[in-house]
Amino acid sequence: MEVGEVSLRWLGHSGFLIQNSKVIYIDPFKMGEGLPKADLILITHGHYDHCSFEDLGKIIQEGTRIIMTADAQSKIARFQIPIRMEVVSPGQEIDIGSVKISCLPAYNIDKPFHPKEEGLVGYVIKTNDVIIYHAGDTDVIPEMQKLTGYNQPDKKFVALLPVGGRFTMSAEEAFEAAKIIKPTFAIPMHWGSIVGNIKDAEEFKELCSHEGIEVKILEKD
Repeated sequence: MEVGEVSLRWLGHSGFLIQNSKVIYIDPFKMGEGLPKADLILITHGHYDHCSFEDLGKIIQEGTRIIMTADAQSKIARFQIPIRMEVVSPGQEIDIGSVKISCLPAYNIDKPFHPKEEGLVGYVIKTNDVIIYHAGDTDVIPEMQKLTGYNQPDKKFVALLPVGGRFTMSAEEAFEAAKIIKPTFAIPMHWGSIVGNIKDAEEFKELCSHEGIEVKILEKD
């Protein structure tokens, strides 16, 4: 789908491809073949369904910049192709010319899978008139309140929110997150592969419709 001057494609699970002047991937997992090589890859954490060595190998090229959390570093370091690696933690800001990236916390409140102290992240990607928030594997967390400032008349603010439950937010919890964030529109993710299914995405969309929050359910590319 097109969002302003940005092309946004859902690759399944929590994986996305963002294209404008750069080719940016987030958490590629179980992708198809023939996708463009990456200028930049963002990894929210080191779990196999977010930091897949096999899938990364399909899209890296010499000079690809991979931004990751510390728990993913050992996997990324195995590549023989000369790439640029950068370890980040919540609170960091990264300036890549026309693309600005902020690292936000991502963690579970009442589940053991993604403890806050592990320093896992979500990302805010700002480019031209588009802002994209990829929540990573998270529950509804207080830090989401900081995102409300991105809802501006001259910007398109897209929230990519997990809805599959168990390891992350359920559809109901993602709805609560969307009410806090107030995006231009939201896209459900983290469903259809390991946990969650289309019913979770549809439930999220239905709940959001009652609050006037637009939801787009993307087909896997």
